[in-house]
Amino acid sequence: MSKRRVKKIRGTRTCGGGSHKKRRGKGSKGGKGNAGSFSRHFVRSLKAGIRKGKHGFVRHHPLALREKRTVNVGELEEMLPELLKTGKAERREDGSVFVDADALRIDKILGSGKVQTRMVVKAKEISSTAREKIEQAGGECILLS
Repeated sequence: MSKRRVKKIRGTRTCGGGSHKKRRGKGSKGGKGNAGSFSRHFVRSLKAGIRKGKHGFVRHHPLALREKRTVNVGELEEMLPELLKTGKAERREDGSVFVDADALRIDKILGSGKVQTRMVVKAKEISSTAREKIEQAGGECILLS
């Protein structure tokens, strides 16, 4: 519209919108407030910095994320006799015990407790104190990548 036309329309009751009953509800604007910020007005909401919604803009639902399952080195050593019986750990020829933490569904080995048994531990993550204690006892750590 030209500037002249806009000035002319502004003086009228409905500003060129037809009947006064039209353009009434929020449906004519595409919703009220931040409606459609995750669908039809997504770009507008990104530009405005609106981070609403039940969980905001996140890639994964927070309930789908699980905590890491951890075990201390001392607890792992206490579990060794039972693990050897059930076959979840194996004794090697050199006298060390091989433990696969990933097979036991353990994500990280922590360093609390004492280690006296020589063991080879294979895990996704091992803390620095756990690594020191295992290596002081003559064992070794293998990290999964």
